[in-house]
Amino acid sequence: MTTINKDDENTQMMFRIGNVRIEDRSVLAPMAGITNRAFRKVVKMHGAGLVYSEMVSAAGLCHEDKKSFEYIKIDDEEHPISVQIFGSNVDEMSRAAQIVEKAGCDIIDINLGCAISKVMRTGAGAVLLKKPELVEKIVHGVVSKVRIPVTVKMRAGFDAAHRNFLEIAKIVEDAGADAIAIHPRLASQRFTGKADWSIIKQVKEHVSIPVIGNGDVKSIYDASRMIEETKCDAVMVGRGVLGRPWMLEHISKHFSGKKVEEPSFDRKIEIARMHAGILSEMFGEKSAMLQMRKHLRWYAKGMPYSAEICSTLFRIENMKDFEDCISRLKLFNEKRKFRSL
Repeated sequence: MTTINKDDENTQMMFRIGNVRIEDRSVLAPMAGITNRAFRKVVKMHGAGLVYSEMVSAAGLCHEDKKSFEYIKIDDEEHPISVQIFGSNVDEMSRAAQIVEKAGCDIIDINLGCAISKVMRTGAGAVLLKKPELVEKIVHGVVSKVRIPVTVKMRAGFDAAHRNFLEIAKIVEDAGADAIAIHPRLASQRFTGKADWSIIKQVKEHVSIPVIGNGDVKSIYDASRMIEETKCDAVMVGRGVLGRPWMLEHISKHFSGKKVEEPSFDRKIEIARMHAGILSEMFGEKSAMLQMRKHLRWYAKGMPYSAEICSTLFRIENMKDFEDCISRLKLFNEKRKFRSL
């Protein structure tokens, strides 16, 4: 673990993307269907240097799609926040960036990493890694139309024949991007295999702008090791925060040498209940409970519960169902503790 002197703690714990000062080197990754306003708020309440929105379609914004505009709503407590846009049309990406800037975000991120087929079929996401010249035009076009920092989130390449991460990283930097987030897997791998952190290190050595490392960070020790091995400027966590919105705060504490303690069972339940309440307030009870089905399963991971309770998690439809499920989890936990005495 890297030791940080108290006098240098504030300086070493922060980094900058363009003119945006970010107080902690822990970053929430953009995740479709996950990092909406409610989830970002819960993560921010537990400490995160920077949060990313779900990816939003540039075409959707340009055509004034209602759902697309829902993705770029930002609450005051979310700052600093990066909104990620995806697309393959230079004009649409530039116009979308201007719309996002007006929405009040601090940073605009360009998606070069999404490996979902329906996104790549439009020519967007990770398939752009096969077209370096178009990448240059998109990044330059976006940078030229906004006044806030522009970043790129990318993968190591599209497939084994297009493992061109150093070429793309340099193109992105030369086109005016202020930082790069790199997930060191090929698009063809999706999330299989092991993230090759040496790729992050190579990108960091190849460009002069900040580099954010991403991939296989599942614990505070993984985060610390990534910083030490790659010298990246910050650590981005995606799947590792599911059911653990406190993880980024724990990473920041660990970086600064502070003691980190896993939340108690009761505290985890309290956070899940708070999350459900925020979702209900923002999106209505029905939508909130549909979303909480997956979130509650993640919160419950590692908790003692029966198969009966597990099946209940997937059937909650309202706050009453949610509270009934919470009560069952608590009762099962109490019985388990009693039997262990």
